[in-house]
Amino acid sequence: MQAEPALLAGLIEVCRKTIAANSDHLCALDRAIGDGDHGTNMQRGCEAVSAEEATVSSLPLPDALERIGLTLVMSIGGAAGPLYGTLLMEMGRELRKSDQGQDFSSALKQAIDAVARRGRSHAGDKTLLDVLYPVQDALAHRSPLTDIVRRAELSASFTAAMKAMRGRAAYLGERSIGHVDPGASSCALLTIAICRYLEEHRPA
Repeated sequence: MQAEPALLAGLIEVCRKTIAANSDHLCALDRAIGDGDHGTNMQRGCEAVSAEEATVSSLPLPDALERIGLTLVMSIGGAAGPLYGTLLMEMGRELRKSDQGQDFSSALKQAIDAVARRGRSHAGDKTLLDVLYPVQDALAHRSPLTDIVRRAELSASFTAAMKAMRGRAAYLGERSIGHVDPGASSCALLTIAICRYLEEHRPA
């Protein structure tokens, strides 16, 4: 399974720009319920991936995703690195099974489940899973990209009403309610950026 190098390079760049533009916002969200460094950590990870863009974009898609995932694990601090890294590495592994009939949404579901196991978390625990699962559901139902964008935006905003059950935010208990989860926010931002880029670069 081969992605167009120019398309993959473009996606890497749009993700880098999106996180760079929202780094301060993500840090502000994280200061309310965490260490306050989520934006900085995510920016460092995206910059590390961008530095490997020429190599990564030339790889078959499964290999590219695994390479990006490993880079994120090695460069992002805190819990975000292992979680985002697991998501992409598992996506790469699952997409290698596509010859056996596995589609993209099914591969994504398996990868998200791996993230849940890694973080010992579930939907509703106020994590990036609260964006990933709804987005995967929209993909499984073949929703238009514009609908997936809206689903990601809403899903991230819904985490404000949740009590954190994992990570440092869990120590706040009820006081975590009223704050958007920074991991869910970064996940939504990346999902939105990817969907909009794909919509703009849809083949004629």
